Amino acid sequence: MSEENGGKDPMPAPPSFIPSAGRKKTESQPHKSTIPSQSGSPSIPSFSPAAQPARSSAPHAGRRTAQPSSVTPSGSSAPQSFRPAANSTSRPRKSASSSPASFAPASAPNNHRASQQVRGSSSIPTGMPRTTRQNTPRQPLSGNSTTGFQSTAKAVLPHRKRHMGRVILAFFLAVILALGLSIFSAWNWVDGQLNKQSWLTNKADTAGESWLILGSDEREGTVGDAGDVTGFRTDTILVLTKPKSGPSSLISIPRDSLVEIDQSYMKINAVAQLYNGKQLVNEVEDITGQKINHVAMVQFGGLVKVVDALGGVELCYDQDVSDPYSQLNWTAGCHTADGTTALAFSRMRYADAQGDFGRAARQRQVINAIVKKGASKDTLLNFGKVKKVAEAALGSVTVDEKASTSSLMRMALAFKSASGDQGISGSVYWTDPDYYVDGVGSSVLLDEGKNLELFSELAKGTHRAGTVGTLAEQQS
Repeated sequence: MSEENGGKDPMPAPPSFIPSAGRKKTESQPHKSTIPSQSGSPSIPSFSPAAQPARSSAPHAGRRTAQPSSVTPSGSSAPQSFRPAANSTSRPRKSASSSPASFAPASAPNNHRASQQVRGSSSIPTGMPRTTRQNTPRQPLSGNSTTGFQSTAKAVLPHRKRHMGRVILAFFLAVILALGLSIFSAWNWVDGQLNKQSWLTNKADTAGESWLILGSDEREGTVGDAGDVTGFRTDTILVLTKPKSGPSSLISIPRDSLVEIDQSYMKINAVAQLYNGKQLVNEVEDITGQKINHVAMVQFGGLVKVVDALGGVELCYDQDVSDPYSQLNWTAGCHTADGTTALAFSRMRYADAQGDFGRAARQRQVINAIVKKGASKDTLLNFGKVKKVAEAALGSVTVDEKASTSSLMRMALAFKSASGDQGISGSVYWTDPDYYVDGVGSSVLLDEGKNLELFSELAKGTHRAGTVGTLAEQQS
């Protein structure tokens, strides 16, 4: 060592820093070699990664090396070289300004850049191992270009899918919002068009929900059975019941049913004319034993407008009819009827062998046909037709003081359910269909006990589906 330093005082010479590829081995120091200094200064410390220890799977394990910030040693001694030999346990010393640690992958020792520059004026000899960024993936992509492309695609497509999903979601939210605003506007419009009157009594609530549906005989220039009526009459009386669970029901009360008010007898269809609507509701509650929650009265003229707005409804009757009173001309079978024909169909009774009972059955058929056509897809998807039907119906319907759009919707759904295969329809029970009373004439004497039992079961939802009433029993 003293001879190489020109006889100067012995001093440990800093080893040169060269990559392992250009290293010259000696017998005394198998892992060190020197390169002549270009300026005659002492040699630059070398880093000779001869036999690198096995890489640890732990992050950053055994990957730090020290790089001097200056190639000129300061003080009386040069910095010690760091030589990670196979059995070395010493740790390198780092200066305050040292560059980031170098890492030379063992699998690719010859993959080096020609030159690098570090912070300051320091230069690193050619062949220095490339510094690896800390966030470099531990497992590089496969050499197969197809596999690499697929890996890249997998990393990108989920982002695109999420973006597309957000776009679709935003679109549907916008559609739902628009429909919601339209429905809300239509809902408020219907509420504003309702013609309300005071109908309801103070009777305590009972099970289920019940509607009284009336057909008014106010003429408004319509045809049919003019000799029967002298003024305002309720020609159609239906009780619609929806229990909390169980089938809905639609039961008709004959217009000639005998009732007693203030010790005077009369037919039920004259009560609203002689007294008022609230008294009529009270009589129906006495017959059924149930609270009437809502009332809807339809004028016959409105029936014509609604059917015409729907484009006609399909009606069926198995007899030929030519009735001068109702002006119904009908060929046996099923036909699409316009408004005028539907009105005559629902009012005809003299040409019917069942008289008023047969008429009640046809009235239920007409209302059911209107509800079915109005709730069909072809109608609901035609906003122009919906508006026209709504205007015709609301212009001819009078409801109770507590009615709302939601109660009318529930009524329509209950009516449709009651008219279906799983519903209950028919008439009340009576003991005498031709009971004569002086000053009243022929009337229907109702069976009070059976009717109270019937409507109690209907309100509780315990009655089985099918047809009920005296007329149904006679036909079975």
